[in-house]
Amino acid sequence: MNFRGHALTTPEHGARSVSDRLSEIISPILWTLGLELVEVVCVGQGPRTIIRVFIDKPGGVTVKDCERAHVAVGPALDVADPFPHAYTLEVSSPGLDRPFKRLQDYQRAVGKRVSVKLKEPLHGQWRVVGELMQADEESVVLTVSSKGASPEVVKLDRQAIAEARIVIEI
Repeated sequence: MNFRGHALTTPEHGARSVSDRLSEIISPILWTLGLELVEVVCVGQGPRTIIRVFIDKPGGVTVKDCERAHVAVGPALDVADPFPHAYTLEVSSPGLDRPFKRLQDYQRAVGKRVSVKLKEPLHGQWRVVGELMQADEESVVLTVSSKGASPEVVKLDRQAIAEARIVIEI
């Protein structure tokens, strides 16, 4: 879907990114559909600009959810006029093994096996893999099992985490 416009690029909007401004428009629309906004990414320049909207919901996103979101978000962006040129709107799921970005991503993964990459090593290890037991704004708690050893509970400061994601078991 292509739209034209310019309202979100005017100086009165301050230093906030275009993605942040688009998120403010898109998030409440998705909420009314029972969906949550994971991320808005803008790539490309001029008429080749692509607005990628990643959505999620408990139990996962279907193609029908993406279609509903596209139909609802498209006209709202048309009114908002985010760019002074044509652009393309894409709506999709962020994928099963996406890195966690928000607290909700961690909380949704409670009870699942996760891989956590650390900013600094813990006991010589840069990566910790285990079952996510709990998560809050400050920390995450994992139960880590190693061969021949008893399971260990590890509490990690969220600021110490470079990246975390669900481990996909095949």
